[in-house]
Amino acid sequence: MTQYYTVFGQKVASQYLAMATLTTLFAGSYLAVSGPSKPVAASPPINASSSDEADFIKKFMESIEGDDKKAPAAAKH
Repeated sequence: MTQYYTVFGQKVASQYLAMATLTTLFAGSYLAVSGPSKPVAASPPINASSSDEADFIKKFMESIEGDDKKAPAAAKH
């Protein structure tokens, strides 16, 4: 025999409530863990007065980012 519950004025069988609960649980977990598909790399605009200055800033930022990637490996030793 099936146990019935009253939900919003309607009789609903217990197995349907269980399926709805599990579906919501697993779908919510999947969506929470999946995250964005691609990381968004946003950088502020470079307001340089000349192209030489803009190139210098870009090269400097690349060297800083390269040092940050190397630093954790050097800290392990």
